[in-house]
Parts: sequence; C-alpha cells; structure tokens
Amino acid sequence: MAMSNSQTIFLTGFPGFIASRLVARLAQEPFNFLLLVQPQFLERASRELEAIFGKANRSLDDFRILQGDITQVDLGLAKEDLSLARNTTNVVFHLAAYYDLAVPREPALRVNVLGTQNVNNFTRSVINLEHYHYISTCYVAGQRTGLIFETELEHDAGFRNHYEETKYLAEMEVEKVKSELPITIHRPAVVCGDSRTGETAKYDGIYYLIHYLLRWPSGLSIFNIGNHKVTLNLVPIDFVVDALAVLATDKHAIGKTLQIADSCPLTTHELFNQIARCIEGRGSIVTIPARLVEFGLMLPPSPAITHLPHSAVPYFFLQQTYDTFESTQLLAKHEVHCPSFPTYVKAIVEFAKRNQ
Repeated sequence: MAMSNSQTIFLTGFPGFIASRLVARLAQEPFNFLLLVQPQFLERASRELEAIFGKANRSLDDFRILQGDITQVDLGLAKEDLSLARNTTNVVFHLAAYYDLAVPREPALRVNVLGTQNVNNFTRSVINLEHYHYISTCYVAGQRTGLIFETELEHDAGFRNHYEETKYLAEMEVEKVKSELPITIHRPAVVCGDSRTGETAKYDGIYYLIHYLLRWPSGLSIFNIGNHKVTLNLVPIDFVVDALAVLATDKHAIGKTLQIADSCPLTTHELFNQIARCIEGRGSIVTIPARLVEFGLMLPPSPAITHLPHSAVPYFFLQQTYDTFESTQLLAKHEVHCPSFPTYVKAIVEFAKRNQ
C-alpha cells in the first residue's frame, strides 16, 4: 500500500451494508483505508472494493484489505499488518457486530463484547490516533420506556434479547476508555433503505410491515395493526452514512454519545397508513386494539403467517423516545438532517416490491 500523506481510516465490519456504504462515501475524500475483513468475506470484500474505488475514481493503492477477526488477540492480524495499522491509522471506525435479534448469548458476547474490547486495545496502541468512532445502537436502552437521553446509558430495565444486552455491555466497555481516547459513540435507530433509491440489504424493521401489506394490499390495508402510542424510529441508510462521514474528523464530536435518530418519528399507526397509501392508495379504516395485535403476533403460528418473527414483535409495542439534541446540533453544522418518513416511503416500498 503506497501510503500518501492523507489521513488513514482503519475500519471493521467491511463488507457489511453500512460499512460498505460508509467506505464509498468516505472515498470521496482524500483518505487512505485499512479494512479489517474476516477470511470468509475476502472475495466479497474485494468485489465490493473494486466497485468503490472505480466509482470514486481512486487508486487501488489507497485501499488495503487486512485479513483478521475482532474476536482474536490483536484482531487476528498478521504481524506486518498489525504494525502497518498501528503506525499509519489516524481514525478508527468500529462497525463490526453480530446483528441478529435472535442471536444466542455466547456468540453475541464473543463478537459484540470481546470483539469491542479487542478493538479498544488495538486503538490504544495506535500511535497517531485522532478519532475513534464506535457504532452502537439506540437499543442499548433495552426495555426502558419514555425519553432516553444521549447522555444516559446505565440502567437495570433489562433487555428484549441478547443483541441489545451485548451491545449495551460493549458500549459500557467503550465508555470506560472515553477518558483516555478521543471517542465518539454513535447510536443509530432502526436503519432502513436509501431515502433516494430505496436500496437496502436487509429486510427487517419496517420491512416486516411492508411485506405484510404487499401480500394482500386491498384486504390487509383495511385493518391497521399499528397503534397511536408507540413510535418506531426509522433512519435511512444514507442519513446514517452521511452523519458518520461528516463527523469522521470533527473534533467537536469527541467525547460525545450521539443518537442518530429521527427527532420526529411516526407512530406505528401512522407508519402503517403511510405504507398502505403508498401501496393501495388509501389508509386503513379500522384500528385493531394494540393488546389484541400483540397477543396475536406472539401466537406460535403467527411468524409463518405474518413473516414477523417473535423476536421483532416487542419493537412495535414499547414506548421509547430518543433524544437527539447533541446529534442534531452537530449535524446541522454540516447541513445533514434526517429526512421524514413520508418523503422516502415510496422509494423504500418500490425497492422492496421489486426485490421481494
């Protein structure tokens, strides 16, 4: 890798959907890249990278894939790769995680908690570190209800699954080293497709509702299974990536925890109607009581009928609101704002329809 005088970004989680989009976005700036990739993803990572540097009109010399694994000591890096990373990295982005609401506890602990401890240790050893970005999630809030501030983390409300629990424990590990490292913790809400193209690589969250309505639009759209009290906080992937990219070297973000969320999220009832209007041309007529909907969705045969797994059901029935004071202020300086769901619902529904 012919290292120029540009800053070098070390990034985990490539070629995951968010990580790939982030590298593509950051490649528009004069950064060099060291991308930690697990052995089983090397071929896919190479293809992804070829598309990225071609589109950005960059040289392949500006990018280097490092084979490794965050669950291993020294991130499983070869000696010379570890030395290169320690000596040339300026900015670290840690995105790698086990994202699965139904993940068993042991692998979630290994990847999300031990992996983050290992990335913390590596970051401590970086000689010219300027910024360390850790990608968490709003759902470290677990089963808390009400307004959740960016400055809050510790709680004893419990969790809906091992994903939430281990991301919480991982963020606690990052919080411990905030006093010694230049850290920004980012907590995205529920990430959905691109607000312009609708493109996505994962069909969870709001897509359960979209696919449900697409199965029988004229009939299912009549009965609203959302409710008026609970919001589902959605953020399009392009907003999340833009937010991470503009803050990559923003010194004002150091020491902060930022909730990358919609400051005006819609209730699940409103979301249902937005999607129904987009698919069927009209909103619902009858609203089914929330308690009845939740009971029905948790019955054993429900996932086969609705395609909504039991692990996802609680996200539609817990009242949580995410404060975005710090993130909104910081991102406004870079002219980055979260678009409202009605402005991009058509894009994500059309993409989901074409790629069912």
